[in-house]
Amino acid sequence: MRILITNDDGINAPGLKVLEAIAAEIAGPTGEVWTVAPAFEQSGVGHCISYVHPTMIAELAPRRFAAEGSPADCVLAGLFDVLRDSPPDLVLSGVNRGNNAAENVLYSGTIGGAMEAALQGLPAIALSQYYGPGNVTLSDSFEAASQHGAGVIRKLLDNGHWDQTDYRVFYNVNFPPLPAAEVRGTRVTTQGYRRGTHFSVEPHLAPNGRRFLWIKGGRQDIATEPGSDAHANLDGYISVTPMRADLTAHDRLDTLRAALE
Repeated sequence: MRILITNDDGINAPGLKVLEAIAAEIAGPTGEVWTVAPAFEQSGVGHCISYVHPTMIAELAPRRFAAEGSPADCVLAGLFDVLRDSPPDLVLSGVNRGNNAAENVLYSGTIGGAMEAALQGLPAIALSQYYGPGNVTLSDSFEAASQHGAGVIRKLLDNGHWDQTDYRVFYNVNFPPLPAAEVRGTRVTTQGYRRGTHFSVEPHLAPNGRRFLWIKGGRQDIATEPGSDAHANLDGYISVTPMRADLTAHDRLDTLRAALE
């Protein structure tokens, strides 16, 4: 198996090393793991692409490249430059430092990389490690992802729905903020919504008097509805959420047609 991996935390991120090890286990001794990751951190860029300026790419080592762009840029670089003559069988994005559950999905560059792969017709999985009191002080805060990642991916490859539709399914996996031995299992979930918390801004004055705004994240310890991703993670489970890039609110189509057509 030939696997392309990327992330949004950057080419030197510890979570990328975790994903390299997971991908090598999945690919097997006769497989190949190719890395194309952002040269600098790209957290929060979503599905952004560098449409109005070029992206520099550099080979750092065999099968290892850094691109000055977003995770989606890196997937495009991997598919149409680095691996243009031998496309990958699977694209993995992560392992993100922090969860990409609930509303975080909409901002996540990790999700953006997997989404771009799916739009290009390839099987894709995004992986993220929730942070919390149960794992932030561990010597390896990615322990849950490291020890359970390959198993979850294998189950998805064997049992997941890998359709060939225009907006094909990709998968969002979040590992709970716990030591690996305390993970309670896996739950298939919906994307949740954290009520009462959201992104915001915090203004600061620079020494020269200019005003700057820092983007602030909301609380991550608020559980979502039962059956959804963050609820499962905070309850000790790995969440697996099937996703599509189609943003149509299909449940409102009939009502709107009746009113407008």
